[in-house]
Amino acid sequence: MDSATDPNTIKEDPVSVTVSAPPSKGIQQGVGESPSSSTSPAAPSRYESQKRRDWNTFLQYLKNHKPPLTLARCSGAHVIEFLKYLDQFGKTKVHMTGCPYFGHPNPPGPCSCPLKQAWGSLDALIGRLRAAYEESGGRPESNPFAARAVRIYLREVREGQARARGIPYEKKKRKRTSVTTSAVGINVSAVAATQAVDYGGVSGGTAGNLGTATTTTSL
Repeated sequence: MDSATDPNTIKEDPVSVTVSAPPSKGIQQGVGESPSSSTSPAAPSRYESQKRRDWNTFLQYLKNHKPPLTLARCSGAHVIEFLKYLDQFGKTKVHMTGCPYFGHPNPPGPCSCPLKQAWGSLDALIGRLRAAYEESGGRPESNPFAARAVRIYLREVREGQARARGIPYEKKKRKRTSVTTSAVGINVSAVAATQAVDYGGVSGGTAGNLGTATTTTSL
């Protein structure tokens, strides 16, 4: 079965809720203008654009909340409520306890279990909102996105989805830098020394052997 069309396929789906915003009044590049004009502002990165969309979505959620909420009154409980609200837009199949496919890593058929936001998507979303809150003038000590209750909720979502999938989430371990030195005597008149340094990569723990140096000394 093609995983692209399998309704039971579980994958990290990005939060795709957007909020309409008024057009920017900034300088727009007209027809015939050079793209390298000094008056053209630098385009924001993909991360910054997504962070702005997420922040606008959350502010709109507070505005539509009943009763309406202000950012100053927002707490960790309201953040958790927002995350649960986003589940209706999720694309990840999370099997319920009574489902015959509960804990099955590769379900053979469809089921009626709900679609939710994947834990990885929610975790990344909270990271962006936490940064946006402080960039908007909020104090780190009062940041509702960094509340302990939010961290506990995310951990429960991670563990629950891991049980439902039958595939535990494992943290990637970084490989520590190791130094191996070996010396081999060739004969009475020559000695060879070889030293190799293995550096663990920053992303994904990928290790690369940077080189080997050999020195021979004649007596």
